[in-house]
Amino acid sequence: MVYKKIKTYKKGFLDVGEGHSIYYELSGNPDGKPVLFVHGGPGAGFFDQDKQFFNPNIFNIITFDQRGAGRSKPFASLDNNNTSLLVNDMKKLLTMLHIDKVFLFGGSWGSTLSLVYAIRNPGMVAAMVLRGIFLGSKEEADYVFYGARHVFPEAWETMARLVPDSHKKRILEFFYEMVISQDARIRSKFSRAWETYEMSISKLRYSKREVNEFLQLIKYEASARIELHYLVNQCFIPKDHILKNVEKLRDIPISIVHGRYDHVASPFSAYTLHKKLTDSNLYYTLAGHSSYDTDTRKRLVKEMDKLGGFNLI
Repeated sequence: MVYKKIKTYKKGFLDVGEGHSIYYELSGNPDGKPVLFVHGGPGAGFFDQDKQFFNPNIFNIITFDQRGAGRSKPFASLDNNNTSLLVNDMKKLLTMLHIDKVFLFGGSWGSTLSLVYAIRNPGMVAAMVLRGIFLGSKEEADYVFYGARHVFPEAWETMARLVPDSHKKRILEFFYEMVISQDARIRSKFSRAWETYEMSISKLRYSKREVNEFLQLIKYEASARIELHYLVNQCFIPKDHILKNVEKLRDIPISIVHGRYDHVASPFSAYTLHKKLTDSNLYYTLAGHSSYDTDTRKRLVKEMDKLGGFNLI
């Protein structure tokens, strides 16, 4: 089951410095066990349905929009927007809420950011549930831009058709140049094209109707702009940073959930992380990348239900 009609009891903005203010919501049980939902993208923001994985009677659910994403201000800003600053923002938010130890729940880019946060602040993390592992490497970025063409050729061709032949080997960089263009029409066109492509390859079952419905919900110009900003900069993470620092995560219980047919984040990344973290639990699901694919959703809820009986002290 998933949890529905979860009441938000507080919302607001936190000034995190460098001209940024991040939006947050607190839902569920104010006296419950704190869980921080770390959204993907980068730049996607969070949605109300992202709260469905958490029992509102047990958990104090903290959701927030990262810099430039969702309702955070300034909208779609790339200035002072990098991984280290996002990690600092997470800590500032938890400090403001007087939370010393927290569960982290992160998917896709949210798994990357959760891992980097835990490496830097291992004593503040009680446990992690991670979905759609992405470690921030160039190979993983290439998996999105080139690998999916063999499974979703029609979606890939629609996206790649916008790229001149002279740029076919640098699709990522070309799209980034377009989404930061001074021309608003070009920014909108390529932002929508990128998000259409990514949404088209995200779920186990492809549906143009679902993709179009999702595009109506998201702020795709911010999402594409910020995501490509991070990808062209190798996510502002030193090469193999996460894998080289897994020793700092040894004492943190970690559940890894990854769609067997994920064409956005490689299943091999989940396996690589699991092999480094020998005490972690790895669950491959009959799913694509989306956390809303049925099998993945069930497993995520089950893993969080297990943590409901976990002692944070």
